[in-house]
Amino acid sequence: MEESNEERIMEEAKVVIKDKDIKIYLIVIGILTLILWYYQPIMAILFTILFGYLIFDSIKNTRDKKKEFEKYIEGLADEFDSATRHAIFNMPFPLVILGQDSRITWYNTPFLNLVGEDEKLGEHIADIVPNIKNVDMFEEDNKYIDIKFKEKNYKIYPNFVDTKKTKNINDQIVMLYFVDDTKFENLKDRYIDEKPIVSFVYVDNYSDVRDSTPEVQKPIVMAEIDKNINSYFTERGGIVRKYENDKYLVIYNNEVFKSFEDKKFDILDNFREMNIGNTIPITLSMGISSEGRSLTHSYQEAKAAIDVALGRGGDQVVVQDGNKLDFYGGKSKAIEKRNKVKSRVIGYALRQLIDQSDKVFVMGHQNPDMDSYGAGIGILSAIKARDKMGYLVLNDINPSIKNIHEVMKEVQPELQKNIVTTEEALEEITENSLLVVVDNHKPSFTEAPILLDKIEKVVLIDHHRRGAEFIDNPVLVYLEPYASSTCELVTEVLTYMGDNLNLTKFEAEALLAGITVDTKNFSFQTGVRTFEAASTLKRAGADSTTVSRFFRDDINTFVYKAEVIKSAKVVSDIIAIGKLERDMDNSILVAAQSADELLNVSGIEASFVLTQTDDRIHISGRSLGNVSVQIILEKLGGGGHLTSAGAQVEMNMEEAEKILVEKIDEYLQEGED
Repeated sequence: MEESNEERIMEEAKVVIKDKDIKIYLIVIGILTLILWYYQPIMAILFTILFGYLIFDSIKNTRDKKKEFEKYIEGLADEFDSATRHAIFNMPFPLVILGQDSRITWYNTPFLNLVGEDEKLGEHIADIVPNIKNVDMFEEDNKYIDIKFKEKNYKIYPNFVDTKKTKNINDQIVMLYFVDDTKFENLKDRYIDEKPIVSFVYVDNYSDVRDSTPEVQKPIVMAEIDKNINSYFTERGGIVRKYENDKYLVIYNNEVFKSFEDKKFDILDNFREMNIGNTIPITLSMGISSEGRSLTHSYQEAKAAIDVALGRGGDQVVVQDGNKLDFYGGKSKAIEKRNKVKSRVIGYALRQLIDQSDKVFVMGHQNPDMDSYGAGIGILSAIKARDKMGYLVLNDINPSIKNIHEVMKEVQPELQKNIVTTEEALEEITENSLLVVVDNHKPSFTEAPILLDKIEKVVLIDHHRRGAEFIDNPVLVYLEPYASSTCELVTEVLTYMGDNLNLTKFEAEALLAGITVDTKNFSFQTGVRTFEAASTLKRAGADSTTVSRFFRDDINTFVYKAEVIKSAKVVSDIIAIGKLERDMDNSILVAAQSADELLNVSGIEASFVLTQTDDRIHISGRSLGNVSVQIILEKLGGGGHLTSAGAQVEMNMEEAEKILVEKIDEYLQEGED
């Protein structure tokens, strides 16, 4: 049929060419006839009659050809309609036509075989294929959608057909083509399932477990640790290679990884509950790369993930999933390290960095608290002892540090010249400057984030569990989540920076105040080294009575705290939530203190207080240790410690409370699982 159509088109083309030639001939004859009328009138009459006949014959032939061509076009349209109907009726894949009300107006046999043998005309498509709600799911640019129907995968392609000349959607029908994509999807799933996953497994407290285990049981405990790690992964098809006493490289496929993820990495609980002669619980940390572009890239990402896990205190799994980190576990307290080797190394390294720098800048986090302020004052003391110029970057004096700052201006006013704003710091920066960040490791939370871009050498000292956001490439990191406060870490570092501590009475009291506020008067997150640091500061002249005056509040603060406690409600039987619906200068301080006070209520394990600050809602979380407020508030973009954490969200009070309750429920359900 295709060849005959081509021949007929060629014939029509010849006719069109021939008609053009005839017109030229007629014009020439007409001109000659006019000339004959001038020279030979009698012959001109004959030529005129002939010319008229030729015109009549030309018009007649043109009309006949036109009618033939119209018949040909009509026949071609009939043939096309027949071919279209044949193609639709005999289409090898399911096809269904829907009206504008999403009801079936026609379908072919493959569609009927797919959905069942019963009559389907007039039924709503959602009743037959639940994944297709209505025709509005489809766009007119013919983008397909993927569905799963009767254990098979289909790509459904829409075709919108106008039934009238208008463009009104009510005048359209939709043809849906079901293309079986099961084989491709199965191949894709298999590819994803078989993708290799690289992970590192570290025994966090290997040395402590070994040293605390009786000699008779020690070989058994060490062998059991190795055996259990190997068997846990090899039984699931993984490959385990031990490259140090407490470090393992493990490779398995993505399907196995998903099974671990579904069980919330129960290997952590298995090891924590092991009792084979060890006197302290055994904890593991894992760093995993789930989206590496290559094995080399996965190795590097897994290495970075295990560093994050250790930086957060261990006993957890950190999964590097593209550009984000997922955390599992981390509900136990970080174990205090017994030796001070790292403190001595950090102290020596910090002394060298200060000596090699022209100027040293110190900054904490935004809205600084007593720990951030005290740690900054302590580092300033170390800089002064090395005969270098140091600056503490502080833009505002908030209510949390107002009392101690006022005391500083009275007893050690010379420190005023060392406290500068961000703008003043930018004017003092040199190419050989050093920046020390204390009590925070998140760039966006620092007092002056721009300084991180201006100063190349950065030292980090912090006690918070490491989050996904972290300062890029610091030259020195001292991040110990076991510590009660940054002031505790700074005090230890100062003892190793010189032969003498060289702290003034105020500087010692500022450091002691930071430890006191973060331990809630030495009742939380307090270890042996915390008391050792406190005794060091007491020997340097710190007075506990003076320190207690730093925390005195005015009468309004007491009233506002009472309002929060009075209006607090209890959720899940063990968690109290309060709200301070006042936008004040010291609202964050009141919220934090109110959260502390709520822990004194019988049966309460954790507390959260929400308050308005600028255009955000600030959430302060406190815990007795059985509930990790850090994990809960990390889900809202915040962070902190197991017993003390905070977060800020951009929403109103009601929305913030609702989402907080949801995250609390998620946390508690994960604990039950």
